[in-house]
Amino acid sequence: MPNPSVDDPSKVAVNFRLPDARVVQARASSGISLMEAAMAAGIHGIVAECGGSLSCATCHVYVDPEWIDRLEEKGAFEDEMLEGTASPREEGSRLSCQIELSEKISGIIVTIPPTQY
Repeated sequence: MPNPSVDDPSKVAVNFRLPDARVVQARASSGISLMEAAMAAGIHGIVAECGGSLSCATCHVYVDPEWIDRLEEKGAFEDEMLEGTASPREEGSRLSCQIELSEKISGIIVTIPPTQY
């Protein structure tokens, strides 16, 4: 049976690199957050304890360098929240609740950190 979250070419593709190095692709509609796409696809490692209200930092991801410049810049509050992540903050660190999916970033690659707590 086809998996609509992977097989629908009209959706934005997101590649999640899991802590064990496996890559899982999901597809989701433009306009939702990367966090919402991860939750809908059952991606382990995105906890999203606050549900995307920018108050917990448990949807931390590492955006691959070639995709960083395609994203909207992080706001001051997201930047501040990234100081409290359980896994080390890196140059590509973002909160997935603050990344809006669009055709411009279809194919994006993000790595799930080893822990969110």
